[in-house]
Amino acid sequence: MMKKSLSTAVLVALGMTAFGANAADTELNIYSARHYQTDEALYGTFTKLTGIKVNRIEAKEDELLERIRNEGANSPADIFVTVDASRLAYADQMGIFAPVSSKILEERIPAHLRAKNWFSYSTRARVIVYNKDMVTAEQAQTYEGLADPALKGKVCTRSGSHPYNLSLGAALIQHDGAAKTEQWAKGVVANFARAPKGGDTDQIKAVAAGECGIAIANSYYLARLMNSDKPEDKAVVARVTAVWPNQQSWGTHINVSGAGMLKHAPNKGAAVKFLEYLASDEAQSYFANGNNEWPVVAGVKVANPALEKLGPFKADTLPIGDLANTVAEAQKIFDRAGYR
Repeated sequence: MMKKSLSTAVLVALGMTAFGANAADTELNIYSARHYQTDEALYGTFTKLTGIKVNRIEAKEDELLERIRNEGANSPADIFVTVDASRLAYADQMGIFAPVSSKILEERIPAHLRAKNWFSYSTRARVIVYNKDMVTAEQAQTYEGLADPALKGKVCTRSGSHPYNLSLGAALIQHDGAAKTEQWAKGVVANFARAPKGGDTDQIKAVAAGECGIAIANSYYLARLMNSDKPEDKAVVARVTAVWPNQQSWGTHINVSGAGMLKHAPNKGAAVKFLEYLASDEAQSYFANGNNEWPVVAGVKVANPALEKLGPFKADTLPIGDLANTVAEAQKIFDRAGYR
């Protein structure tokens, strides 16, 4: 099996010899729904290593997917990048991706974190944060526990229609069944401290302020606050406690950032090299140290104080491509429960 420490130089060399005439591609066109300034280093390093110029269009997922659909066979796009497994799966269902055969990607990215036509490159966890003056540690150990009547008037979340919460609902359906998930959703709604609003950072701040006692949030939002030098952010972190949910059962729910090569990509050689580059140690480190996400490749060194402080955890190993199978059902359940 290929060593986990495989260098970018080796990856690029393999990419340049593996795809024949396409290896001469000098440009790469990326449509990206990831909007993190720290990703600039990814693109810049890829260009330095390969000489391939990266052209990038950033917009919301729906806008980019509609553009790809309208451009059809004339689309200049080579790669589509976005966050959330259900969004990637939806793009795949549209038929816009082309399969990529790459031993590098198969050997470096775990099977449950890739699908037939797209690949995950970083993970983020859906954590529970609570205010220890309002909620006990025992009440904050599982997602299912958020529906406990003892937490009435203490739960905060962002909208139930947001993909992050829908993906969690989709995972709950697959682990606990649809009936129990509907009961759970109704229980969570009954426990709301206020109507869902804002983003995940807002939920963390609401817990710190005592507006609610417990909330769910993506881990990188918490890590950003933990790594911040701002006194107000330090104060928020000091007032909340984070928990890896469901450590005694199926593990903490995770989601991903990912990408795939497009069916009509004009620069397929460059596209495959870029996908393989994202699985290199260097690129994986950018995800961890730049945006507080976890690498998908085992053994990649992470130099991120917040991630180190949060420590190891048992992650759900549900195949990430399967989440999309129950997202629509999760939306219907949330609608019936009044979780909007």
